[in-house]
Amino acid sequence: MMSSLTRRFARAVPVALVLCLGAGQSSAGLFDDEEARRAILDLRQRIEALRADSDQKIADEAKRNAEDAAQLRRSLLELQNQLEASRAETAKLRGQVEQLARDLAEAQRKQKDASQLLEDRLRRLEPSKVSVDGREFFAEPSEKRDFDAALAVFRKGDFATAQSVFLDFLNRYPTSGYRPSALFWLGSAQYATKDYKDAQTNFRSLVQQSGDHLRAPEALLALANCQSELKDTKAARKTLEELIASYPSSEAASAAKDRLARLK
Repeated sequence: MMSSLTRRFARAVPVALVLCLGAGQSSAGLFDDEEARRAILDLRQRIEALRADSDQKIADEAKRNAEDAAQLRRSLLELQNQLEASRAETAKLRGQVEQLARDLAEAQRKQKDASQLLEDRLRRLEPSKVSVDGREFFAEPSEKRDFDAALAVFRKGDFATAQSVFLDFLNRYPTSGYRPSALFWLGSAQYATKDYKDAQTNFRSLVQQSGDHLRAPEALLALANCQSELKDTKAARKTLEELIASYPSSEAASAAKDRLARLK
């Protein structure tokens, strides 16, 4: 009996011990799971906190980057505006420089034209060297113009008008280098209109004032003709003799010899 009980007890004790031990282990297991859950929850909270902090930092950084980018865009836009303004100002200045260059060129051209015009006017007013009847001298432009105009009238055969213009010329230019020639043509115009008295006066004036003039021999011959027309044969002969003696090699002297022979 005892042995059976003992055997039963012996069998029961391990089972009880196992049950007790199992119960203890179960309690310990339950305790460990709770700690693990709390640890996990705590870890999760930390992770969430870290994630939230990281997200916040990322958001802040993104915000700062966005602000920096916006500021950079504003700076770039402002710089671009400044560059455009600078280009516009440069273009304006270039245009002004080009306009100034054109204005300067135009002013220089006008100044050159004005200088040329002034030079031309002064040249027209300045005396120039002329050569008339073998003589060279300086004459005013108006002086030359008036003499040429008077001589043109004579050559047209308008002797009455020629007298007037040559007298006017001699009065306006009393010391002119044209004077001997003007006296000759004046006397010739007067001779052509049969004004022998005034003609001989002007021919004589030419010889007395400019005895070496190219027209002097012709003037003496014309003077002798005037005296012949006035029936002053004695004076005419004397004048022809004077011509032959003073200008023996001249063509007028040859003509004077023929006339002198006829007068005898």
